[in-house]
Amino acid sequence: MALLNENYLKLPGSYLFAEIAKRVTQFKAENPEANIIRLGIGDVTKPLTPTVIESLHKAVDEMANAETFRGYGPEQGYNFLIKKIIETDYIPRGITLDEDEVFVSDGSKSDVGNIQEIFGVHNKVAITDPVYPVYLDTNVMAGRTGTISNGVFENVTYLPCNAENKFIPELPKEKVDLIYLCVPNNPTGTTLSRSELKKWVDYAKANNSIILFDAAYEAYIQDPELPHSIYEIEGAKDVAIEFRSFSKTAGFTGTRCAFTVVPKTVMGLTSKGEPHPLNKLWNRRQTTKFNGVPYIIQKGAEAVYSPEGQAEIKGIVSYYMDNARIIKEGLDSIGLETFGGVNAPYIWLKTPKGMDSWSFFDKLLREVHIVGTPGTGFGPAGEGYFRLTAFGNKEATIEAVERIKTKLKL
Repeated sequence: MALLNENYLKLPGSYLFAEIAKRVTQFKAENPEANIIRLGIGDVTKPLTPTVIESLHKAVDEMANAETFRGYGPEQGYNFLIKKIIETDYIPRGITLDEDEVFVSDGSKSDVGNIQEIFGVHNKVAITDPVYPVYLDTNVMAGRTGTISNGVFENVTYLPCNAENKFIPELPKEKVDLIYLCVPNNPTGTTLSRSELKKWVDYAKANNSIILFDAAYEAYIQDPELPHSIYEIEGAKDVAIEFRSFSKTAGFTGTRCAFTVVPKTVMGLTSKGEPHPLNKLWNRRQTTKFNGVPYIIQKGAEAVYSPEGQAEIKGIVSYYMDNARIIKEGLDSIGLETFGGVNAPYIWLKTPKGMDSWSFFDKLLREVHIVGTPGTGFGPAGEGYFRLTAFGNKEATIEAVERIKTKLKL
């Protein structure tokens, strides 16, 4: 008899964005004339840039010739891309990395979900609340979280982030082993200063903890005083793994490319207290379960780091951040309380009149035909909040804000 992994049965009824899609599909069927503007799922709308497209075309042509054809590539990624990542994203910030500390993958979502495989099931996990659902859900699947009661898993340390604490998580009062930090944060759009990140690094060093640092939105940081990588913080290379993505920065949501940095100085402990480098374990996991990102895609990602590519993606970031400004200013003008949208492409707002998150979702969809994301889908502390993204096109974003300002009944 084939037995289930019963941890899957502990998960909520459906993945957050699947539930959103279900509700929107039903509304559209009942209201086929509705012009729905989607500011919910954080998918990009700007196409791949000319420099990236040119590189992709050249790579396709290479695959048509025996002399330049590529079959299986290195599971860790091609050196031509890894070198550019280190030279462009890290060395200018005073961070040195070896090439075998960078692992190219098909998405940071995959990596933040898969990374927990190299850790034992008895580790205590801490997550900021609200936060990207994948961190929690993959630990539930692994059997690390215990049972759920009133929306809270018994073996998870939740770090509430709300308006009262300016969405800055406090250090755990109990010892934890794995710490998920998303900076800039999805969904709240907030960031952490150097001094705040130093507290986490110091905590991790004192408690033999590992920080899993999701920096997928670092390119959207506008404040020059804010760090873009946790490795800008002294000691972080001993306790932190960093995840980055080309999805929101260069429009690779459909082509899939990202990378994870696992310094060789980050150690995990065996049950006997013996240190072991996580870099070797992650490399073993990837070479066993992953065949690598296609050569063609990695050539496209390499083009992002050319002078022309860098200029183009800065233009994309500027475009989306202008959308964020439009949304934030529009909501502020009608008295809604907003957060984020300054160093991240997400606007986090307090639902009006104490309305719960899903009720506000339905109200926004029904009255103005706009899709957002209920805050409660990101964790218990997200109840009473709501997320809008700046990844739509400019015209639709402007129209959405006008609808909210003139037609939403507050």
